[in-house]
Amino acid sequence: MEQPALNTSMMELILDNGNMHRAWKQVKRNGGSPGVDGITIDQFPQLVRSRWPGIRHALLHGYYIPSPVLRVEIPKKSGGIRKLGIPTVLDRVIQQAIAQVLNPLFDPEFSDSSFGFRPGRSAHGAIHQVHSYVASGYRYAVDVDLEKFFDTVDHDILMHHVGRTLRDKPVLRLIGRYLRAGVMDKCGGVRVPTPIGTPQGGPLSPLLSNILLHQLDTELERRQLRFARYADDFVILTKSRAEGDTILREITAFLGKKLKLVVNQTKSTVAPIQKCSFLGFTFTAKKICWTQRAYQEFLRTVKQLTRRSWGVSMQYRLYRLKVYIQGWMNYYGISQFYRPVQSIDEWLRRRIRMCYWKQWRYPRTRVRKLLELGVPREYAVIAGSSSKAYWRLSKSYATNAGMSNAWLAQQGLVNIKQLWCKAQGYS
Repeated sequence: MEQPALNTSMMELILDNGNMHRAWKQVKRNGGSPGVDGITIDQFPQLVRSRWPGIRHALLHGYYIPSPVLRVEIPKKSGGIRKLGIPTVLDRVIQQAIAQVLNPLFDPEFSDSSFGFRPGRSAHGAIHQVHSYVASGYRYAVDVDLEKFFDTVDHDILMHHVGRTLRDKPVLRLIGRYLRAGVMDKCGGVRVPTPIGTPQGGPLSPLLSNILLHQLDTELERRQLRFARYADDFVILTKSRAEGDTILREITAFLGKKLKLVVNQTKSTVAPIQKCSFLGFTFTAKKICWTQRAYQEFLRTVKQLTRRSWGVSMQYRLYRLKVYIQGWMNYYGISQFYRPVQSIDEWLRRRIRMCYWKQWRYPRTRVRKLLELGVPREYAVIAGSSSKAYWRLSKSYATNAGMSNAWLAQQGLVNIKQLWCKAQGYS
C-alpha cells in the first residue's frame, strides 16, 4: 500500500473521491436491501448527493454517528436461523471505503491458510489445500464449530488486535461506533444496543472477522498444524484420532481464554476425513467430492424449477435453470466424482421433455409438434393420443426422437457434463 503524505490522514485517504467512487460502485454492484432509513440503492445518489459535504465534514472531524443496522433473519439450509445486520446504503459505502484502505494494510499479515474474503483467494483454495493434506496422509479431521461467531465477538479484544496494526485514532473510533451502532428489527423500530458482535451484512465484517481469527491462525501455525480456514469455518488435519482429540481440547481452551469465543461441543468433532465435510465437500485420498447434502439440495432445486405446475414459458424456465446450474457447477464442479454427472444430465433432459409435453397439452397440438420435429406419423399419433402419465411419456421413443438432446440444447438447456469438464480443466 502506498504510504500517505505526512499531512494526509488515514480518514482523508478513506474519503478520497476516487476511493469513495470505487466504494459506491462496489456497493451498487452487490445490491441488497435498504437499511433502517428505507433508502434503496437506486434512490441513494439523488437523496445523498446534496448531503454528502456535511457527512464528509462529520467524518473528517469525528462526530459522524452510524445508523443502527436492520435485523433480518434468513433460514439456514442446515436448519436454524442466520441473523444478518443490514446497514443503510450510506453506511455500506463508508464501510466499503474503509475496507478498501485497510485491506492492503492487514492482508499481508494474514496466514497462507486463510482463504475467506481475501483478494486472489477463494473457498476452492481452502478445499484444495485440505485435499493436499489428506493425500499426504492426514486422514483425521478436527472439525471445530464456533457457536454464533459473528454475534459473540468481543469488541475490546477485536479492537485491541485492530489497533496493533492501525494506529489512526479517528478511524479506530469510527470502527468502534460501527460495532456499537445497535440493531433495529424493523424500520422505525426500537434500537437495541450491541455490546458484543459484529453484524453479518456489512462490508467491514469480513475484514474484522479475519483480523480476530488471525490470532487463531497464528496459534495453529505456532503448533505446526495443518489446517484451512474460510471465514469462521475451519478444519484441522491430523494423522490420528488421539492427536485430534488433544488438539480439539486445547484449541477450545485457547479460543475461550484468548478470544472469548465459544466452541459448540455438540457439533465439533474428531473423525476420519471421509465422515467429515468442509465447505460443502468431502474428501478421500484420491478425490474431492460434493457432499450428499449439497447434491440432494441441487436435485430438489432443479425439481422445483422443472415442476409441471409452474406456469411460466419454457424460455424463462430454461433461463432460470441455466443461471442456477451454471452457478452451482462453478462452485461444486471441482468435485472429481464423475459417476452421477451423466445420470443428472439424462434426468434433467427427461424432466424438460415432460414440461414441454405438459405445455403442449392437447393431443392435436402434441401430434403436430412431434411431426414438426421429424417424428414418423405413426409414432407421433400413438404418443400424442396416449393418456399415459407425463413422466412415463417423457421416456417414449416419440418424445426422445422429437425433442432430441441436440434440439434441447438449441432451446437453451445447459449440458451439465460440459460444465463439469470445464470446471475440471478439460478442453
